[in-house]
Amino acid sequence: MAVYTSVSDEDLASFLKTYDIGEPISFAGIAEGVENSNFMVRTTVGTYILTLYEKRVNPDDLPFFLNLMDHLSAKGLSCPQPVRARSGTVLGTLNGRPAAVVTFLDGVWHRKVTPAHCHALGGELARMHALGADFSMVRENNLSVASWRPLLRSCGPQSDEVKAGLYAFLEAEIDFLERNWPKDLPRGVVHADLFPDNVFFLGDRLSGFIDFYFACTDMLVYDLAICLNAWCFETDGSFNVTKARQMISSYDAVRKLSKEELDALPVLARGSATRFLLTRLYDWINHPEGAFVKPKDPMEYHRKLSFHQTVSSSAGYGI
Repeated sequence: MAVYTSVSDEDLASFLKTYDIGEPISFAGIAEGVENSNFMVRTTVGTYILTLYEKRVNPDDLPFFLNLMDHLSAKGLSCPQPVRARSGTVLGTLNGRPAAVVTFLDGVWHRKVTPAHCHALGGELARMHALGADFSMVRENNLSVASWRPLLRSCGPQSDEVKAGLYAFLEAEIDFLERNWPKDLPRGVVHADLFPDNVFFLGDRLSGFIDFYFACTDMLVYDLAICLNAWCFETDGSFNVTKARQMISSYDAVRKLSKEELDALPVLARGSATRFLLTRLYDWINHPEGAFVKPKDPMEYHRKLSFHQTVSSSAGYGI
């Protein structure tokens, strides 16, 4: 379960006294998520999410994440909204960890993704990019191309214990990406982690985005490339071009993609696959015994990267 820091009834009651959200009725840890400790809190006023930010989160980044959610919510995007304490702050401290309370978002995430879900996601992603255009804060993507070689080196020879030849395979891929990474595409706020479990639906209607704790300033179309990887592959590893076409066309209907952005999509999809392969590989190698959270299989993204290496143009994604 993704609860690394325990919270007692007394701790919770004391913390919530600084907010105007009623008295606690119940709270429980949330099993999903891997970075922070999350709790669902029911009070006499409503339902909220309490997050304790763990050691992997840089506290200096928290104002960006929380202010971004506040900005997007105020603009009309459906996402959790940080709750301000009576002092006006959105960030407090609980059990030695930075902590925040956000509103609860109704909906569930779909474990079986359909083309209709991909269509809904594409349009809402473009809308988020448009609504974030006037967000004034900047946070560079610390998991972009410049970080990948150091991350691979930190995995070291143990990479080849996961798959023979994996270290050399990734080293060659990073060589390619460093040479070909786009530099002059439109930039802005990106979510950078819109996996299906971070997108809620009520039936087939998209009800909102959650978990903005990898959000940053980057190429907008890179966010779309991340979603292609996260949403458009089947469980057998095959790429579903119908899902990709639905996602990209829906995005393009809201925010027109330039020829340069479409041309860059295969490289960005390779980069996205490399980023998640590397972070999963690192977590797999460095997984502590007895940890609650099971590391995700890095080889899923090896298979996705291998597919993107065969794609020479955006036509490979059904465009």
